[in-house]
Amino acid sequence: MTQAASCKIVILPDPTAIARRAADEFLKAVNETIAQKDSFTVALAGGSTPKALYSLLADDPSYSSKIPWPKLRFFFGDERHAPPDSGENNFHMANQTLFSKGLVKPEQITRIKGEYDDTEKAALEYEQALRAYFKLKDGEYPRFDLVLLGMGDEGHTLSLFPGTRALHATNRIVVRNWVGKLYTERITLTAPAANQANLIVFCVTRADKALALKAVLEGPYEPEQLPSQLIQPVHGKLLWLVDQAAGSMLATGIRN
Repeated sequence: MTQAASCKIVILPDPTAIARRAADEFLKAVNETIAQKDSFTVALAGGSTPKALYSLLADDPSYSSKIPWPKLRFFFGDERHAPPDSGENNFHMANQTLFSKGLVKPEQITRIKGEYDDTEKAALEYEQALRAYFKLKDGEYPRFDLVLLGMGDEGHTLSLFPGTRALHATNRIVVRNWVGKLYTERITLTAPAANQANLIVFCVTRADKALALKAVLEGPYEPEQLPSQLIQPVHGKLLWLVDQAAGSMLATGIRN
């Protein structure tokens, strides 16, 4: 079974088009969800494409004026082992492009404490924050309304890297993960936790990801090599937004 059997793939001209389509999907998901339950939870991603997305949402009135900001609650899919004022930190990027614009209050944001020396403490603390917010019982996972993801040129997503222990995490929402090739620890949602989301949106750009993307979407199911294949929503929808460079080798997909 491959990803392509159970998801929608949209190939767009360039990263700018991806950011705008992602903003459209964000706005649609927010308004549909708010109409049903009066709140919206999103797990943010790091990276250049999400950075453009967050800037659009905050700075473009065609989006910012239509989003009921007080009803949103922001979380993160993963975090680097770096303090919140570091350029390496995912929260730092989201803060610069979105949170600092005065649209949301600090209590609407739950970040991962990447500054802790002990990444296991950071993982457990973040997991406990999720359990408290979503009112989870033992064995339950949060159900985010939206999870935003990227993909690396070797097929990783979140901080789930090929061959790492976090790929096999069970009964955990958040884990620390040693990434040998980067010689660093990361803190990440597990795949089972992400897969409970109502909507998962991948944003993938750049030609250097074309081969890995084809393998993830159209190749054999080998998640140990290609962790992005682990992302298969249990109840929700999966949308891949890829630019022409990243999607150049795909046989499937809607080309816009």
